[in-house]
Amino acid sequence: MISQRKRLVVAAATAIFIAAILATLHAGPRAAAGKTPAGASGYHVSKTIPVGGEGFWDYTTVDSDARRLYVSHGTHVAVLDVDTQAVVGDIPDTQGVHGIAIASESGHGFVSNGRANNVTMFDLKTLKTLGAIPAGTNPDAIIYDPATKRVFAMNGRSGDITAINAADGKVAGTIPVGGKLEFAAADGKGTIYVNVEDKSQLVHIDADKLTVLHTWPLAPCKEPSGLAMDTKTRRLFVGCDEKIMAVVNADTGKVIATLPTGDGTDANAFDPGTGFAFSSNGEGTLTVVHEDSPEKFTVVENVPTKKSARTMALDLKTHNVFLPAADFDAPAAGERRGKMKADSFVVVMVTR
Repeated sequence: MISQRKRLVVAAATAIFIAAILATLHAGPRAAAGKTPAGASGYHVSKTIPVGGEGFWDYTTVDSDARRLYVSHGTHVAVLDVDTQAVVGDIPDTQGVHGIAIASESGHGFVSNGRANNVTMFDLKTLKTLGAIPAGTNPDAIIYDPATKRVFAMNGRSGDITAINAADGKVAGTIPVGGKLEFAAADGKGTIYVNVEDKSQLVHIDADKLTVLHTWPLAPCKEPSGLAMDTKTRRLFVGCDEKIMAVVNADTGKVIATLPTGDGTDANAFDPGTGFAFSSNGEGTLTVVHEDSPEKFTVVENVPTKKSARTMALDLKTHNVFLPAADFDAPAAGERRGKMKADSFVVVMVTR
C-alpha cells in the first residue's frame, strides 16, 4: 500500500513532468518566430523584422520621441515605426550612408554619405530631403550635440570633423583632428568625444569653439570604434578590437576598466534607465555590462543575436535594442566576406 508521503512525491514529480512538456510545446512556436529565451539580463531576441533590399549597412538610430527607427542601407535610409516595426518611409539618394543624427529641436535630421562626401539634411516630419551639405572625405559617424545645437560629421578619410548648424544646415566650421575617425559622443555640456581608430586614441573637442581640448591614448584598447556615454557619472564606453570594452573617465581620459566582449564590435550604447552598457558584436552577440558604480562594472552576459549584427540602436523609452543584420554566402578565395544574400537584410529586435 502506497503511503501518503509517497503519493505526494509521485504527484509532485508528475506535475513537474507535465510542466516540462508544456514548456517544451510552448517553446516550439516561439523558436519558429525567431525568439530566444531570456538570460541573466532579461534580454533576448523577441523578433526578427524583415527589411529586404540590397546594399550594406552601418549605423542605426532611434528617435525615441517620434517613435522612429532609422536604418542605413547602402544608398538610402529605411525608416521604421519603433512600436509596430512597420516600414513607414524612406530617405533616398544617400550614397554610401553611414549614420543618422536627429536634431528634434530644429525638426531636422542628418545623414552622413560616405561615397558622396556630403550630409543629407531632411525634414523629420515628412522625411523630405532639404539639401546636401558638403563635408570632408568619407563622412562616417554623425551625432547631434544639444548644447551647441550643432551636428558633427566625423570624416573618416580626411581626418577632420564637419560642424553643421542644425537649424539652417550651414557649415559652422571644420575641426582638424588627424587619423581615421570613428564614432563620437556628446556630454550635453558643450564638448564631444571621438575615437581615432588607427591611432587608438580618444579626442576631446570643444563643440562651441571647434577646437581640440585633449588627445588621450586608449591603451590597452586597440582600434576603437563604438562609443557611448553615461553623462551623469562622466563615463565613456569604448568598443575596442580584441574583444574589449574600455571604460574611460571623461574628465581625465584615464582608462579605469576593461571588460571582455564578443568579437567584431562596431557600436556601443548606454541606457541611463537601467545602468546597462551594450556592445554589439559581429560574431552574433550583444554584450550587456552593468555599471554597478562609477568605478565598478560587471559583464552580465552575451546575448545571442545574429551573425553580422555589429551595429545597433537603443530605444531609451522601451529599453529595446535594434540590430541590423543579413545572411552571406561563403567567401570565395581571397575574399574577406561572401556576397550578401538577396533580400536577407533584417533588423533583430532584442527586448527584456
